[in-house]
Amino acid sequence: MTTLPTQAGLGLRSPHLAEVLATRPNVAWWEVHSENYFGGGAAPATLEKIRRDYPISLHGVGLGLGNAEPPDAQHLSQLADLAERIQPAAISEHLAWNRYGDIWFNDLLPVPRYAGAIDTLCTHIDLVQSRLKRIILLENVSSYIAFSDETLSEAELLAELVARTGCGLLLDVNNMHVNQLNHGIDARQEIARLPLHRVAEIHVAGFEYCEGLVIDTHGAPVCDAVWKLLEDTLKLTGPKPVLLERDTNLPLLSGLLEEYNTLQSHLAKQEITQYAGALA
Repeated sequence: MTTLPTQAGLGLRSPHLAEVLATRPNVAWWEVHSENYFGGGAAPATLEKIRRDYPISLHGVGLGLGNAEPPDAQHLSQLADLAERIQPAAISEHLAWNRYGDIWFNDLLPVPRYAGAIDTLCTHIDLVQSRLKRIILLENVSSYIAFSDETLSEAELLAELVARTGCGLLLDVNNMHVNQLNHGIDARQEIARLPLHRVAEIHVAGFEYCEGLVIDTHGAPVCDAVWKLLEDTLKLTGPKPVLLERDTNLPLLSGLLEEYNTLQSHLAKQEITQYAGALA
């Protein structure tokens, strides 16, 4: 599913590209948003140079696997071209929809978990994996609305998609925590329902409150509750590549690397704890 190192990774954003290329910081791997590198120009050329020294994960935000219509042919073609050029260690996309007819939404909208949705999702995932000639990872999303009378939890839906398409999972523990705060789900129970052997990557990030709602902004440091949820998750999955995301309130690269070092410390502590437990 992935050749990412089982270490901490960091989201690479465009303001930091030149500095990363010039300074080669001590980061195990980087993840980028695929759509920022479609087409030609300086950005994909710079990413190609960075790829020579680091594994790269391509993380999509616009494919719209949950749309009623199949994924946009041009979008999928551009993703395939980028994958061929960069040779990423992993490719992932959100379990979300973003289009209705000719109207596109600049958001990751949750898929209503009703009968019929699974067949559509499987068809779209199979199409993408066939075009890319590789397995993709599906990410659980944060949501701010809930649909009535849904027949599955998000974890149950993901498990069904994995069973029917062979895809992998990108488990975002921050999104699980956000949904726990917004909707009252039990994040740990939801994670336990997942086919954890298919989790190939994990995300952590920060959120913010807005008028009583918890918004997954990726604009704040990771909170203690999410660090604890990560710790509990890794007890179930074993060591995994874990990515720190930061998209808004973006600090200088030096500040971002300090947050990355915090993630490294948490993973190192987890490894020591698990090793000691195995010896006991």
